[in-house]
Amino acid sequence: MYTLLSCNFPNSKQHQVSLGTVLRRILLTRYFGNQRLLSKSESVSSGAFSKTSSGGGSPGQDHDRPGVTMVDIQWLLDNVGASELVIDIIVSTKNDRVFEESVQLGISLLRGGNTQIQNSFYHQLHKQKKSERFFKVFYDRMRLAQLEIRATVSVNTFELNCRKREEDAEGSGIRHKKGRDSLHLKEDMRGQLKEASSATSKAYSTIRKEMDPDLEGSGVEVPDQEEEQLEEAQMSAPITIMKPILRFLQLLCENHNRDLQNFLRNQNNKTNYNLVCETLQFLDCICGSTTGGLGLLGLYINQRNVDLVIQTLETITEYCQGPCHENQTCIAKHESNGIDIIIALIVNPIYPLGKYRLDLVLELKNNASKLLLAIMESRHDSENAEEILDKMRPNELVDVIKEAYHQGVENEEKDLIGDSICSKDVGHNIYILAHQLARHNRILQQSLKPGVEIDGEGDDALRYYAKHTAQIEIVRHDRSMEQIVFPVPSICEYLTEESKVRVFTSTERDDQGSKVNDFFQQFDNLYNEMTWQKKMRNNGPLFWFSQHISLWGSMSFNLALLVNVVVALFYPFGDDDDEGVLSPFLSVLLWVAMAMSTIMLFLLPRPNNIRVFLLCGILRSIYTLGLGPTLLLLGAANLLNKIMFLVSFIGNRGTFPRGYKAVVMDMAFLYHMTYVVVCTLGLLVHEFFYSFLLFDLVYREETLLNVIKSVTRNGRSILLTAVLALILVYLFSIVGFLFFKDDFRMPVERLLPAHPHLYREAAAVLRDVDTCTKENCTGPSVTTSAMFSSALEEDEEMESMCDTLLQCIVTVLNHGMRNGGGIGDVLRKLSKKEPLFAARVVYDLLFFFVVIIIVLNLIFGVIIDTFADLRSEKQRKEEILKTTCFICGLERDKFDNKTVSFEEHIKSEHNMWHYLYFLVLVRVKDPTEYTGPESYVAQMIKEKNLDWFPRMRAMSLVSGEGESEQNELRSLQEKLDTTMVLVSQLSGQLAELKEQLSGQLAELKEQVRGRKQPQLQPQPQHQSQPQPQSQCQPQLQHTFTLSQLSSQLAELKEQSYSQSQSKPQLQHTSTLSQLSGQLAELKEQVRGEENSPSPNLSPSITHSPSPSPSPNTPPHRLYSEVQLQHTAMRHSTKH
Repeated sequence: MYTLLSCNFPNSKQHQVSLGTVLRRILLTRYFGNQRLLSKSESVSSGAFSKTSSGGGSPGQDHDRPGVTMVDIQWLLDNVGASELVIDIIVSTKNDRVFEESVQLGISLLRGGNTQIQNSFYHQLHKQKKSERFFKVFYDRMRLAQLEIRATVSVNTFELNCRKREEDAEGSGIRHKKGRDSLHLKEDMRGQLKEASSATSKAYSTIRKEMDPDLEGSGVEVPDQEEEQLEEAQMSAPITIMKPILRFLQLLCENHNRDLQNFLRNQNNKTNYNLVCETLQFLDCICGSTTGGLGLLGLYINQRNVDLVIQTLETITEYCQGPCHENQTCIAKHESNGIDIIIALIVNPIYPLGKYRLDLVLELKNNASKLLLAIMESRHDSENAEEILDKMRPNELVDVIKEAYHQGVENEEKDLIGDSICSKDVGHNIYILAHQLARHNRILQQSLKPGVEIDGEGDDALRYYAKHTAQIEIVRHDRSMEQIVFPVPSICEYLTEESKVRVFTSTERDDQGSKVNDFFQQFDNLYNEMTWQKKMRNNGPLFWFSQHISLWGSMSFNLALLVNVVVALFYPFGDDDDEGVLSPFLSVLLWVAMAMSTIMLFLLPRPNNIRVFLLCGILRSIYTLGLGPTLLLLGAANLLNKIMFLVSFIGNRGTFPRGYKAVVMDMAFLYHMTYVVVCTLGLLVHEFFYSFLLFDLVYREETLLNVIKSVTRNGRSILLTAVLALILVYLFSIVGFLFFKDDFRMPVERLLPAHPHLYREAAAVLRDVDTCTKENCTGPSVTTSAMFSSALEEDEEMESMCDTLLQCIVTVLNHGMRNGGGIGDVLRKLSKKEPLFAARVVYDLLFFFVVIIIVLNLIFGVIIDTFADLRSEKQRKEEILKTTCFICGLERDKFDNKTVSFEEHIKSEHNMWHYLYFLVLVRVKDPTEYTGPESYVAQMIKEKNLDWFPRMRAMSLVSGEGESEQNELRSLQEKLDTTMVLVSQLSGQLAELKEQLSGQLAELKEQVRGRKQPQLQPQPQHQSQPQPQSQCQPQLQHTFTLSQLSSQLAELKEQSYSQSQSKPQLQHTSTLSQLSGQLAELKEQVRGEENSPSPNLSPSITHSPSPSPSPNTPPHRLYSEVQLQHTAMRHSTKH
């Protein structure tokens, strides 16, 4: 079951359904056996499970239910008690096969990191108190495997000696060619035989399946499984069982289950089994560290156990990620050589496994680097990093990075890249590890910079990894900031520069002044564009067109401009013979200009040279082909160029793959389609359609767009103001119609009946010809010209423009709005003697002030103010782009006089494209491979919560401000360490003093008991008067010493407590409390002994000489030493 379910299906629903179906079949077969299936169909052979399923059974029982995923099957099995069954079998069984199958069942239930199943296991173990026996089973299995490894480990000395002989032969120039060839022949034959055996097994399996389909799913082992079991059989059973055990423990902690991570380390039982440390010891054992072979990993790690080593690394990695700081510390501070082993797996070559299975070695190094990153994940201190750096040389890590890169380049040149892990990717993970460690080691930090080495060897590797590595800062739930370093996904290389510029300039700020919200909303479109660009790279012509989209756009505008210039200069076009004839000199000059512009176009393909070439070509075509063909040629070229631009636009934006709705809503695409239609109309219908193409200048220039926006942005205000103007015009029209109807008389000019120009010509010719002279005519003299002039003047007459109200409205609207003085400029001029003169003056002035000055200026003011706002907004936006961080919103002046400049901040710390790359990484990465920060961000993205973006914060500013505090805490740490040493010395001296005083008090008790007398007669006072002073002096001296020590210890306790407030994690209070308790106990004993003599004792007995203190350590000397130490300690604490 484990073999069938261990395939890494893609994260699609179809594969999830198939995986759930396979799991369901296997579990039903193992649980019910074949008897239940046989009863459902008569035509069932042994093992014909597929036929039974497809035959007659109930849908809910025998055949597969469509749409059921693996997660649904896992939940269903957990609801019926599968997790409890696994725990019970593991705890109770003694059979290795049953134990292994139960572990495999647990793996199948937990596959994919199912949180519900994990919680079910946790509650079963935690509530029912089964954890002690459950973890004891795994603990004993790990111990047994380690003992088995130590007992059966052997070093392949034959291969070691062969390598040594080859190296010696290379050094001395003597090589046994025959022996070497025979050795290589054996290795080559071994590989060929293995490949042939694998191919034969696969072919045999295929033939068996074709001949008898019932064998599929019947439980018959396929040859691949037999081959794997044959290799695993070379390891003993206690070692082989460790792989599923470690996989089970890994899945318990999958997706960073914090409860189970801590539970595997500490169960809070009577007997605690730390499986985290035990797993690390198992890694230490299997890699040969316990046998002293740390430098010979290749002799202990071979093809048989490399998968087990990889699984161990993956399990320990899952223990630490999340992060789980306790497990990180437990692994980093463990007494075994676990960290040394992990470092050795990265920096040391693994020979001979790397010679014929390089993919396994790369996977091993990759997992080892991930484990070290997991140990340092999300830690704000440098303890674990320094622990790793202490056990490695920085240059070794850099050498491994360069070697992995060059190995990957060689594989790419040889086309050896397959589905397995790439050397470049392994080198990239190790580079990220070195990048994280470089923050705590200046030598490593300098080594990662290209150009440090004189010969420059390997700089290309460092440049490549630096270019493809990004870092961001995120904010955790507790508002602490964390830096994440990650590899840039390969798909991000397809993000075009045009899209970057568009997003950078068009992203809008929200109410809080942040651009993150709008930037996050554009992520889906940007990701789809990158996906489309990646697909488009496979289409060569489309990719070529898309690369030159800016060129097509520029050419399109230039061609439209030239076409309209030709139309404006030469329309209406005559016959083809009207193109004109150039003089030979000008013709030759034009040919020379054409040739020179062609040469300059190929030598320097700049926009100005392109324009000169087109101008020379058009002039030459006009005087060679004619205006009509030239214009037709220009129109066809413009149409073809615009089609090429449209293809490039679709290639860059991926319009059609997004669906028809996206096409309709994409205004840019609709604009370019309209442009193509206009070009077609100009080419096929009429040349005047080309004039609409000049509006492309408005689309290309942002300033002209602002002019249009100045009208459209406040269009509602302008429209309402225009409606107000119409209402006023309507009212003035009514007044004019009622009172000033006769004043609406205006001169009009009528057209002559036919050919009026002939009348004017005749009048000009006959201007001086008279029909009669003064001598011959009795009447007035009339000239011919006067006659024609009077005929023309009769066409200019006065008409009434307000016969109807509608005609009056049109007149007021037309003439009143267009004249600067209003309607009064076109009405009849009144005499002051007319009765309506005053009313007419008021009428004209009101129209002028209300309509012309107020209403029209309101409209103009709205447009002008909007344009000014747009201009200031553009300037403010440009200022924000230059002086404000896109991500956090901090301004440039915040980084003045700081360790990091504003340019470095927006380039490395808060690079907006690095955040986009991280979003892409979270989307394309397998969720089970997430690190702790990646899981946190993925959950926040799922909830559409953007609090993980830093807002008005930066780690460089916080670290700069807190650098002095860190130095103070570091100095305080050193002082407290010194204080702890002094306190330990003081505690030792107090213990010695306690022992001495206890001995003296015991002797005093014995003397008092031995000298008790039955009679209570007092001795003469003069005999015993001086004696008590000498006898009690040591005891009083002890009391004085203890009181002084007590006061000194109280002061020391207060100082240590004040220091511990700055560093809460320092645990000095408990030590001082113990010392205080011991001192108090000692003082009570002394006081008790002082008051112990009974009142009926005689003075002689009471004043008997007490034993003196030891001459080696007298109390007053002990007190002086303690006082000197305390003075030194107080001095160090002050500083």
